[in-house]
Amino acid sequence: MKMNRSITLKHLLIDNIKFIGLKFQSDKILNSLVKELPSVQWSKEFHMYYILNDKKNLNIIFNLFRGVAWVNTNYFFEKSNSKNLDEKLDISWFRKRKKAEKYKYCPDSYLNKLEIKKYANNTIKTYVACFEKFMNYFFSKHIDDLNENDIRDYLMYLVQNNSSNSYINQSINAIKFYYEIVLGLPNRFYNIERPRKEKKLPVILSKQEAKLLISVTKNIKHKCIIALLYSSGLRRNELINLKIQDIDSKRMVIKVNDAKGNKDRYTLLADSILNDLREYYKIFTPKTYLFEGQKGNKYSASSIANIITNAAKKAKINKKVTPHTLRHSFATHLLENGTDLRYIQVLLGHNSSKTTEIYTHVATNNFGSIKNPLDL
Repeated sequence: MKMNRSITLKHLLIDNIKFIGLKFQSDKILNSLVKELPSVQWSKEFHMYYILNDKKNLNIIFNLFRGVAWVNTNYFFEKSNSKNLDEKLDISWFRKRKKAEKYKYCPDSYLNKLEIKKYANNTIKTYVACFEKFMNYFFSKHIDDLNENDIRDYLMYLVQNNSSNSYINQSINAIKFYYEIVLGLPNRFYNIERPRKEKKLPVILSKQEAKLLISVTKNIKHKCIIALLYSSGLRRNELINLKIQDIDSKRMVIKVNDAKGNKDRYTLLADSILNDLREYYKIFTPKTYLFEGQKGNKYSASSIANIITNAAKKAKINKKVTPHTLRHSFATHLLENGTDLRYIQVLLGHNSSKTTEIYTHVATNNFGSIKNPLDL
């Protein structure tokens, strides 16, 4: 029998004691059952029942509501934002920084927690930068003494200084990481509002512009990088982590290992770039990674960005072209050619079809059949 009732578990901290909050829509059966929980209490502040947070009580909750209501633990059990990417964690930059006198630095406990949870290098840098900006905004106060109103004041400061929604969200994540993960206070900033998510359409190149971008690039290595980003829909970091054996010319596919979400997948290998790849391999003879730096290590992300920017200038493309622009263009052109959205989702490695559906808003293959009112 399908259960229509559900109970959502929440972390609550009341008088510095950890409790399990139970949030659900009022229901005679649930109202009656919840009162059977040991020492259960009602919180006017959080509008939910709560009991002491321990393993015994958690088991009691599951047993009590089994077969009666679905117990939603999505907000209760800790999730990690770490990515198991093929990269070496390097935080030496943090240790080696020159310390200024009138500047508050990120506590070691914060950095240690990021290390333990194996957050990506770029994520660590972003979190540290955002959190230190927050700390120094309240230079005369200790961070453990700040409350929700202080957080809101800081977020208002960011808004008034025209910070992007993305940066504000990153700042909220960095702040919450300290209080909720480092200090273990999961609900301290439970009601902090986030800016509404912007729904911007991606920049898309035409097929002619994508091919022009490749043709104006004379350096064979740079040409292969651009061609692979476009023809395979790779993320920049996925291209950086490609190894020689990941190129399967017999099956005409590329294996992408440890992609976003810790998943492997296959994507397309274009016939038209095989000769260029073979010529590149003979000239540069990479040892491990398909594209390597001067010392045999991975090619840098900034170098790839510069290659794309320079190629766009040579091609005189008046759009902001990034490595991800080529991925967006790959997906859009497949959709315009009639490829099923589900196959595009698989090629891109999207968890949800909703992420892939954005390309239906930029594909223009059906516009030609619409008669413009000005031309009627």
